[in-house]
Order: sequence, then structure tokens, then C-alpha cells
Amino acid sequence: MNKRVHDMVMLLLGAFIFALAVNLFVIPNDFGEGGVTGISIILYYLLNWSPALVGIILNGILLIIGYKLLDKKTTGYTIIAVAFNSLFLYLTKNWQIASDEPVINAIFAGLFAGVGIGLIIRVGGTTAGTTILARLANKYWDWNISYALLFFDLIVAALSAFVIGIEKMMFTFVILYIGTKAMEFIIEGLNPKKAVTIISAHYDSIAVRVTEIMDRGVTVLRGYGYYTGEEKEVLYIVISKQEVSMLKKIVRAEDKNAFVTIHDVRDVFGEGFIDISK
Repeated sequence: MNKRVHDMVMLLLGAFIFALAVNLFVIPNDFGEGGVTGISIILYYLLNWSPALVGIILNGILLIIGYKLLDKKTTGYTIIAVAFNSLFLYLTKNWQIASDEPVINAIFAGLFAGVGIGLIIRVGGTTAGTTILARLANKYWDWNISYALLFFDLIVAALSAFVIGIEKMMFTFVILYIGTKAMEFIIEGLNPKKAVTIISAHYDSIAVRVTEIMDRGVTVLRGYGYYTGEEKEVLYIVISKQEVSMLKKIVRAEDKNAFVTIHDVRDVFGEGFIDISK
């Protein structure tokens, strides 16, 4: 599939799923939301104003403000996402689902919202609103997009307590947290791995066992201790989460004094993992 067509499909799908989160789970249960959507929902509760109309107006204003701070592609994709999100909010406003359990509704509200926004952000768009602020925070301050969005959304959600009450506000916090984790999963890929660095005097025997037992490649880096000036060999290995326990056993068996750090890796491409052309 042509990449541009793929991106358009993801934008429309993300906008539709996010609209379902609002109309099926958030509004029927008097929950709040974050960002511009949260503001539009508050105005709906207070004045019965259409969230679709209020959302597109407020997002349009924020797009004008952030236009020069976003690249051309992001701006174009955001306009498409915002327009279709408002359209889907309008088209699905009377849709219902038979569930009166607030906990279940809060969980699915978060999942749907997180997946919807995640699909939009993954292909380079935003849903405007606080998502623009989150992308700018990522661009200029290197904030994680998911958690920057959560930060800005929590501010709006906290203010909603004056309209929906403390209990519903707490449910809203749950929605935002679940949404953040779901969005992070979508944005950062379905290929979570761990990068491991090992400093050990027995680096050679560790490398041999990792190669033989785990069938993983090992890279040896040359380094030295800053204080002692002593040269050291550093092993760099990328493995799956499930292989961490095995690697720890190997290192422990060879050198109990080894220095080991384990880092989260978003995506891994190359031999033994995913083809970079995909």
C-alpha cells in the first residue's frame, strides 16, 4: 500500500476510534477528558454545546497559533485528523453501548482514546489541542510525547472536577492514564526490546555463552574508567524482554561483580529482528 494512502487510513481510523471513546464511553457516563476534547465536553455538560463544533473551533484556533511551529506534513495531517474527528463525533453522537459499569467504561474509554490518538501521532499527525503542545515539548525539550500529553491533559481534567465532581474526575484520571499507556504502545511500536551493556573482566566468557546459549550477537566496545584510566571492554547486547532472565543467569554465573545496565528500546531493526525496509 502506498505510504500516503496508508497514512490517510490510519488518520481516519484513529479519528473514528477516538470519537467512539467520547460518544460511547465518556459522555454517557459523565466522565471528563483532557485537552480540547475535555473542554468541549465540559461545555456540553454546562451549555449543551456540540463537542464536534466546539472542538473544531478551538482546535482551529490552536492550529493557527501552532502553524509556524509544526512542519508542513504534520500540519496537513492534523487538519485532516481534526476535521474527521469532528465529523465522526457528530455522526456517532447517538450511538450507544449497553454497559452501566463505570469501571469497565472508564477502561474502554482510555483504551479507545489512546489507540485512536496513537494511530494519528504514529503516522505524523496530531489531534491538535494539547497534542500540539506535547509535540512541541517533545521537539524542543525532548519530552516523551505520551507523558507530555498526559501532563497537559491532567490540568484540564482537574478543572473538570468543578462540573462533574470529584469521583468522576478520578475516573477521568484513570481514563487518561490508560489512554497514555495505550498510546505509548501504539506510538513506540509492537517490538519492545532491551539493550544491555555489561562491563566485566570476564567479558569474553560472557560473550561466548550469550552467543552459544541465546544465539544473540554481541558487540564489544572499547572504553576506560575515567578515574583509574584502566581500559575496559564493554559488551552491548539487544534482546527481548523474555530473554533478560536468561542473560542475568549467564552474567551471574561468569562474574558476580559485573556491572550491568538494561535499557528500554523502542524498535529494533536489522539481522535477527525486523527488516528495516518494513
